Amino acid sequence: MFAQVSAEAAGWQHLNMAARRLNRGEVWAANTEGYEYGHVILGGKCHIHSTAGDFVNIGDRKDVFSGKPYAVYLPRNTAFEIEALTDGFEVASCWVATDEDHPAQLVTPASCAVELRGGGNASRQINSIFPPGFNCHRLVCVEVYTPSGNWSSYPPHKHDIHRVDAAGNLIEADLEEIYFYKLDKPGGYAYQRVYTDDRRIDALMMAQQHDMVLVPEGYHPVVSAHGYTTYYLNFLAGSAQSLANSDDPEFAWIKAEWPPLDPRLPIVK
Repeated sequence: MFAQVSAEAAGWQHLNMAARRLNRGEVWAANTEGYEYGHVILGGKCHIHSTAGDFVNIGDRKDVFSGKPYAVYLPRNTAFEIEALTDGFEVASCWVATDEDHPAQLVTPASCAVELRGGGNASRQINSIFPPGFNCHRLVCVEVYTPSGNWSSYPPHKHDIHRVDAAGNLIEADLEEIYFYKLDKPGGYAYQRVYTDDRRIDALMMAQQHDMVLVPEGYHPVVSAHGYTTYYLNFLAGSAQSLANSDDPEFAWIKAEWPPLDPRLPIVK
């Protein structure tokens, strides 16, 4: 295991995450107990055997910069084991407490919708893994590629209050979020700011390989260092299985003036 955080350690309610590396033939076995689990294969191949179903010989990409992901969703009260079929196999797992039952499901590269968002040097690629509407309780997951020198999660947005409009439509969900970082070359880094309207939280962090940034509330933009492509895996959970958010009103005007998308996108296909 090379990265880990629990909801207890984070001081929040929902999200737990761990990233593991296994060599060929090594097995990690556990039980989901009272949690729904999402396993995202970062690189390499594996078998996932479980009491809710088997998923064999899954994983296409060598690493996150080599293609779109395979992922597996497992329901609560499910025994499972992940057997690595390649050396250096990596998987990121997130688990969230649930009182609901949903079917085990395989996500393939073909089922990961790709969105190119933003414009100019705020262009980025988003691959949906467990998107809003996925057959689960709370878990949401996407992965984001930000080219060298570009901004991401921009304009700054937040999702820390559950709000609906007069018709009952959700306009913002109250979500916890984890950013898990990888860079395409050694020495790379990104900067991430997390801040609230009242500046009760206002932090700037340098994120390097395998770092996590936890976002309990507030706006959270990212910028990738020149010369390096930044990848981050986002896990979210909270008041709704949604990505409904609100832009920082000081920066919302930017969306009306987006230049054309960065031609370097998409990073992976």
